[in-house]
Amino acid sequence: MRAGIAATIVLAAGLGAGCSIVPALPQPAQEPTLAEAAARLAQRTPCCRDWSELDFDTRLPAEPRRFRFDDPMPVVEIGGQRSYALALRLPASEKPYAVLFKAELSGRWLRSSYLFAPTAVLLDADLRPLRTVDVPLCESIGLTEATTGAFGRLDVDDPAARYLVVASLASQLAATTYWEQSPAGLGNDILIGGGAALGKSAPMSASGSFQIPHGPAGVLYVGRLTPKYERVLSDAICGKPDTGQGLLKDLRGALGKPF
Repeated sequence: MRAGIAATIVLAAGLGAGCSIVPALPQPAQEPTLAEAAARLAQRTPCCRDWSELDFDTRLPAEPRRFRFDDPMPVVEIGGQRSYALALRLPASEKPYAVLFKAELSGRWLRSSYLFAPTAVLLDADLRPLRTVDVPLCESIGLTEATTGAFGRLDVDDPAARYLVVASLASQLAATTYWEQSPAGLGNDILIGGGAALGKSAPMSASGSFQIPHGPAGVLYVGRLTPKYERVLSDAICGKPDTGQGLLKDLRGALGKPF
């Protein structure tokens, strides 16, 4: 009894002195490594071996919406290639238009991150493939989380297009996305996502850029391309710029001046 009273007195004294008990903050979920994501996909039983077997009840969102390509999303196996797949109904009478894709990095550290890069398959009214495209992605470090990520677009101008499947097939998985270090980097760290927007740090590389591998799982935003994202795409970085010969040299060429 005396021990309990003593403990209460000590706790009260600590609180009176300005101390407080801070509850532990929840830790973010640990994303699987690239190898773990591939192993998880390999363990899934495919639902379909043809695009036509998918459920196309979901409409293409009017603006980009977040989808997670992982369990419990259906898995297709097409020609021996396995992938998570998102099936969407397209507007029947509004062409041409474009679909926006935005991929997020999988983890805190650029060196170990990957992203889900889309393979887009357009189908006709009878669910027959019209076109298959590995959508290239370009990096944008915006002022907000919405404008930060790897962005790509698919133009839909075929009047026969009625459905869209988003997956990631072998040729896309073998590719990478160019990623420059954020100008918000300090010391030996950089911030993934443009500073305070995401608040994630990553080690710098000597080259100042990374090639982010494509993985079989991850977060991808999909929806109609809006004017807001038109601007993001126009400013996005799609690859390492060509090395120039200096500002004065470029000005001489542009102005035709022999200085």
